[in-house]
Amino acid sequence: MTPGYHALHHAAAWLDLSARGRIVALGRDRARFLHNLTSNDIKKLTPGEGCYAFLLNPQGRIQADLNVLCFPDHFLLDTEPELREKVHHHIKRYIIADQVELEDVTLQTACIALEGPTASAILPLPTADYAHAPWQDSTVARVTVTGQPGALVFCPAEKKADIITRLESAGALPATPEDARMVRIENGRPRYGEDITDTSLPQETQQMHAVSFTKGCYLGQEIVERIRARGHVNRKLVRLELESTQPPEGAEITSTTVSPATGKIIALAYVRQRQGQ
Repeated sequence: MTPGYHALHHAAAWLDLSARGRIVALGRDRARFLHNLTSNDIKKLTPGEGCYAFLLNPQGRIQADLNVLCFPDHFLLDTEPELREKVHHHIKRYIIADQVELEDVTLQTACIALEGPTASAILPLPTADYAHAPWQDSTVARVTVTGQPGALVFCPAEKKADIITRLESAGALPATPEDARMVRIENGRPRYGEDITDTSLPQETQQMHAVSFTKGCYLGQEIVERIRARGHVNRKLVRLELESTQPPEGAEITSTTVSPATGKIIALAYVRQRQGQ
């Protein structure tokens, strides 16, 4: 058990997530445009609020996932490192007559996660999930990558070292990507690229906090609504505890780890569903 893994479970650990993609959406039509392109209700967001959302294709398949943060004059779209260019291109291709501008700010900014049960003693955490607030010269957003309590800190790239020093002097320990991966799997938290892909349907992932069923039309909505009317999907992403590395019948494992805390094999897997499940 590494110090970072232990801190994620019992104290607070920081992770450098600066490689994640960060795209700013500007322009007077930005809210309406993103509302029509994503699976969640963007129009209802006010400055300081945020949400989790999917970008779908017309067939309802998930092309990317996003943390969407609303500011007075822009939206910040936070996504996986591998999705940075894909998200930019996907959104840009649908800008026709809309007053919307996209700016990739990944290199000019940094992102540090602080996660663990004592994170709130180190950072002032917003009370609602995906809410965000200014903190000194940074922004703290109640978003986590492992499923532990905590937040993401967005700051100018040149301030990253100062933020890390500040967090460490308050007691936070560094955690590695492998530490974070083990904890997110233990918590049943899927990651795009491993557990969610461009062939996944929203209902299959069980991440329905990314979907609004009251917002009106958006790209891919017809398929999502058709599945809801039908009442089920053929497979669902679930957390499993395994006795061996052999997947159970009817399961397609997407990510797996051996939990240092319990010694058990924990996996995320798509499991075939019976009618009515």
